[in-house]
Amino acid sequence: MRMITSGLTALGTLALAAGLAGTAPARAAEDVVIVYDASGSMWGQIDGTSKIEIARDVMADLADGWDSGTNLGLVAYGHRRQGDCTDIETLVAPGQLDKAGFIGTVNAIKPVGKTPISAAVQHAADLLSYRDTPATVVLISDGVETCNADPCALSAQLAKQGIGFTVHVVGFDLKDDAHASLSCIAENTGGVFVPAGNADELHAALEQVQTAMVTEPEPEPEPELPQVTLSAPAEVVTGAAFDFGWDGTINAQDFLTIVAADADDNKIGDHVRARDNTTASLTAPGTPGLYELRYVLENGRRTLARAAIEVVESEVTVTAPAEVVTGAAFDFGWDGTINAQDFLTIVAADADDNKIGDHVRARGNTTGSLTAPGTPGLYELRYVLENGRRTLARAVIEVVESEVTVTAPAEVVTGAAFDFGWDGTINAQDFLTIVAADADDNKIGDHVRARDTTTASLTAPGTPGLYELRYVLENGRRTLARAAIEVVESEVGITSPGTVRAGETVDVTWSSTINSSDFITIVPAGTDESRIETHIRAGDATTGRLTAPDTPGIYEIRYVLENGRRTLASAPLEVVDADAPLDQGAALSVPERAAPGATITVTWTGGSDSDDQRLSIARKDQPDFSWISVHKIGAQTSMELALPDEPGTYEVRFLDITGRAVLGRSVVEVE
Repeated sequence: MRMITSGLTALGTLALAAGLAGTAPARAAEDVVIVYDASGSMWGQIDGTSKIEIARDVMADLADGWDSGTNLGLVAYGHRRQGDCTDIETLVAPGQLDKAGFIGTVNAIKPVGKTPISAAVQHAADLLSYRDTPATVVLISDGVETCNADPCALSAQLAKQGIGFTVHVVGFDLKDDAHASLSCIAENTGGVFVPAGNADELHAALEQVQTAMVTEPEPEPEPELPQVTLSAPAEVVTGAAFDFGWDGTINAQDFLTIVAADADDNKIGDHVRARDNTTASLTAPGTPGLYELRYVLENGRRTLARAAIEVVESEVTVTAPAEVVTGAAFDFGWDGTINAQDFLTIVAADADDNKIGDHVRARGNTTGSLTAPGTPGLYELRYVLENGRRTLARAVIEVVESEVTVTAPAEVVTGAAFDFGWDGTINAQDFLTIVAADADDNKIGDHVRARDTTTASLTAPGTPGLYELRYVLENGRRTLARAAIEVVESEVGITSPGTVRAGETVDVTWSSTINSSDFITIVPAGTDESRIETHIRAGDATTGRLTAPDTPGIYEIRYVLENGRRTLASAPLEVVDADAPLDQGAALSVPERAAPGATITVTWTGGSDSDDQRLSIARKDQPDFSWISVHKIGAQTSMELALPDEPGTYEVRFLDITGRAVLGRSVVEVE
């Protein structure tokens, strides 16, 4: 434990021991709080007198001898409720002492409760704002902590968090083995611990506490600091990078920083770590004035060396066109870069100086290009320092409305491509787009960029209605020009064979192509009109070939617009089993299976008026008018056919050669 002066003056003339009765009062701390033990154990007696009575007498002497120019406060615990660890109360707030009132308050205390020492010391510390100002607490207790807390740990924490926080402890009538639990409070905070076993010793203990508070400690010698020397330019311009050096690094984590000349020693501004270097570069502040380059220790943030630097105003001039049209790119220049990270920006003329709009970095250039805002008005091109975001130079630019005209067909069909034009591009990144006539001005639908052209093509929406072709500025998304377009319903017809076997090829015909990217697809009947399954693109044709689904069922062949995925036309398609007979005018009767090389009897009904009708045997996957064997049909309605010797799936077909039609077909398995 150490004897210290808390930074607050002493308790004053305690005048507690008889020998001090006539001593002139010493200056006490501006605010001192006594933590008074009013736990039930204070009713215990010493030499026939209760400890509470002894304490009252000592506290009365304290009040009588207190210096009227200093403040005293009183916190008591255990004086209102039994068994309550929260029974802690500020009875007298720190202030000018009312002796009679103070003595009356002490005499009215009746011990009843527990001993919450830790919480009471914390309460007193908070009362004294110990984190912000030096604070002194005097604890008088006849017992140890009884509220499940650790006074030793608490006092160490308070000493670490506070500014000159000190607790002096008087242990009144403690057993020897209890001293450690209270003496640690004083030891951890730099106070004194004094035990007292009776009234005289209590007087003497408080005299020692007084002595500890009024005795100035021997000043500790200042440690000798290492020496560092800085070298830096005497003058730099605002926002510019500058080089500097120093003659030795103390710790790699130390700082080299530039701050205002009158900044606190521990102030850190724009900085670099010392590392293992002896040279570095920083950026000058954006505001002119007197500054210092400082070498600051990481440990304790103390300044070891400093060099004065005057930061003077930079001089930059910008040149720009007096007038540009909305959304257009424009070129500009400036006469010198202060810092490569500075900005060249265009903003409203009344914008704050640190405002950054569309911008480029200065880099190592003296020319640049920006895009004018999309709204007409007065603007400024500004050179803005990165460090501090101060505007160094400006040039006024008036942004005037652009004039563009678009031409487009008055009517197009849904999903069709259409050509259009415009009379001049403002910015290559602007949009030409088709949107609903009542869409917001910044709406972008199907679109192309303006680039360097004046003509282009778009695809009409898939839903009929009134639309607009618009020229929209990229910067601000404002519409500069528009042309009305009515999108009308497309008319397309589609045909299908009606019935096909599962997995077979389906030939499809449609009346016209709206857009080469449209779909011809086979989907289950009744599915959503945007459904796409097995399909081909329409391309530039009106016929195509699809593969029937593998699962028998009722399907639809559909013409579906790419734009909007709307179905414009459909035709029913029944998919039957892969070996089902197909009747297109001649109904065949064929055995389902037979042995290789066997002769089978085929019968039929129907046919055509053609004078060239034939019965063929072909592999099932052969083209319709390709065969293994073929036989001309006369007036008969039956025929014997020899099957191939090789096992497999074959088809008997009734062919109309003149009309190039398959009038009937039936599958036979050779096995």
